[in-house]
Amino acid sequence: MRKQGHRSRAVVAVLTAALVGLAGCDAVGGDSAAPTQKPRPSPKPTPAWDSSPASIAAVGDSITRGFDACGILKDCPDVSWATGSSTQVDSLAVRLLGRAKAAGRSWNYAVSGARMADLPTQMAQAASRTPALVTVMVGANDACRDSTAAMTSVSDFRAGFEDALGVLRKRAPKAQVYVASVPNLKRLWSQGRSNPLGKQVWKLGVCPSMLADADALDAAATERRDTVQERVEAYNTVLRQVCAKDERCRYDGGAVYDYRFGTDQLSHWDWFHPSVNGQARLAEIAYRKVRSVS
Repeated sequence: MRKQGHRSRAVVAVLTAALVGLAGCDAVGGDSAAPTQKPRPSPKPTPAWDSSPASIAAVGDSITRGFDACGILKDCPDVSWATGSSTQVDSLAVRLLGRAKAAGRSWNYAVSGARMADLPTQMAQAASRTPALVTVMVGANDACRDSTAAMTSVSDFRAGFEDALGVLRKRAPKAQVYVASVPNLKRLWSQGRSNPLGKQVWKLGVCPSMLADADALDAAATERRDTVQERVEAYNTVLRQVCAKDERCRYDGGAVYDYRFGTDQLSHWDWFHPSVNGQARLAEIAYRKVRSVS
C-alpha cells in the first residue's frame, strides 16, 4: 500500500507540473515557438524650423522685384520686401541677416510678369546658391490675364508649384521655404479705383481681368471680378496644401491675402503694386512668420 500510494503521489505531481506548464504558455499568449512581431521602426523626427537662416534666395514676380515702388514702370529691387537694401523697407534679408551680411548672402531671382509656370526655372537658379531659406510669392499674374478664361487653371497652378518644389529638393534638399499667399486683388481694385490717375494707368493693361472698366458695377463686371477672386482663393488653397506636404515649407496662413492694403501701401504710379510702404509691410509679415517657432 505504501508503494502504491507513493506511485499515486508521483503521478499527481507529474500531472500538476504539466498543467502548470500549460497554464504558463497561455499566460504569455500561447505557443512559445510562435513567431514574434517585428518592432515598428520609429518615425523620422520632423526637422526643426530654423528661425535664423544664414542665407536667402527670393523667387516670384513683380512684387518681389519692387516693380513701380520707386519709379514708373520699372523694377526697384532695392526696396524688395524679400532682399532689398533700403532702410525704408528693412527687408526680410536685412532683418534676419543684418545689413552687411544681407548684401552678400541674399539673391533675388524673381521676374516681373512671372507666373507659376516660370517658378521651376527660378527655383533652379535659387537652388544653385544652396540657400538656407527660399521665399516664394507668385500667383497674381496667373489671375491677372486679359480675361477670366485666360487665367491659369488650378490644376496647372498646382502642378507648377509641385514641380518647383521638386526642383529645389533635388538640388538643395535642406533649404527651408517661406510661401506668401497671393494678395487680395479685389481689395486692391476697391482701394485703387478711388484715384483718377490710377484708373488711367490701369487702362494701359494692368491686370485687366480684375481692373478693366474699373467703375463698372453691373452684373457682368461683378461676376468677372468675383471669378478672379475665387481663383486667387483657390491658388492660395493650393499653396497651403502643397506646402503642407513638405516638412521644410511654411505657408503664411493667408497673412498677405488678409492684409488690408490702403492707399499708402499702393504705388502712386499704378495704384496696384505695393509702394515702398507696402513693401515694408510685406517684410514685416514675412519676418514674423519666419521667426515664429511654430
